[in-house]
Amino acid sequence: MPLSLPLAFTDAMPLWAWVGFFGFIALMLALDLGVFQRESHAIKMKEALLWCGVWVALALGFNAIVWAWRGAELGQQFLASYLIELSLSVDNVFVFILVFAYFKVPAKWQHRVLFWGIIGAVVMRAVFILVGVSMIQRFHWVLYVFGAFLVYTGIKMALPSKEEVNVDPDHNPVVRLFKRFYPVAARNEEGHFFVRHEGRLMATPLFIVLLVVETTDVVFALDSIPAVLAITKDGFVALTSNIFAILGLRSLYFALSGIMQLFRYLKIGLAVILCFIGVKMLIEHWVNIPTSASLAVIACVLTMSVLLSVLIRPAGSRSAQH
Repeated sequence: MPLSLPLAFTDAMPLWAWVGFFGFIALMLALDLGVFQRESHAIKMKEALLWCGVWVALALGFNAIVWAWRGAELGQQFLASYLIELSLSVDNVFVFILVFAYFKVPAKWQHRVLFWGIIGAVVMRAVFILVGVSMIQRFHWVLYVFGAFLVYTGIKMALPSKEEVNVDPDHNPVVRLFKRFYPVAARNEEGHFFVRHEGRLMATPLFIVLLVVETTDVVFALDSIPAVLAITKDGFVALTSNIFAILGLRSLYFALSGIMQLFRYLKIGLAVILCFIGVKMLIEHWVNIPTSASLAVIACVLTMSVLLSVLIRPAGSRSAQH
């Protein structure tokens, strides 16, 4: 099976298409870090919104290329997968806020952590999607496992929970394992992940923050990857839509970190979408729901959840204002 894994990527698309895509992504990331973010600084709302617009425009432009090149069906699958992944990324934003607050990471270093964190996320998502597509091609029953898991996740997301996200590094097995084998400095050094102290190379607390960000993304990938694979079985569409959504996550964090409380009903909308996609997977053998219908459901649910969040104020908000 390991030798056949790359077939999930190269069967439908030639190698040059993959090389061209990843070359373009590498160029954009190099411009982002090496030109626009050469000096560490706090990202303001205006700059964050500008970069959000850039990544959304790039994703929609690539969507148009897929649509024209490979047909309307795969074009719709790309758009639906992109919307799902982008929406699920809002939960990542909430966790990033908690992580940076817990570790007291200065605003000027947060972009650096998210940049390298998302590079790692891209690599992990590529592996997950590669394995997921290959498993579905070999074992069709995996679809039903993914479908049941999405329905369970959607129901769990919709139910009220008193559990808080735990970002304590002492409860993170990856961080504990790293600290066992590698020394960690007592404080950060101008945004560096590693420093040399008395001739000894040591990790900084900022690198521990990066490890926490990476490991929490693995947890979110367990929800988002099955959701994307429920929309498309095409490895190229699944991975490229996922990567575009992930790359826009940094800008989304800086744009939404101060107004997350406005999207109170978005989580309910995401729960409905996950349940819908899970049911779609479970009944796929008997009932074929067109991608256009799935796209319409996703767009409508997201729109309604955002509108309700904006229009319906929390109970007691008026009295609080008085």
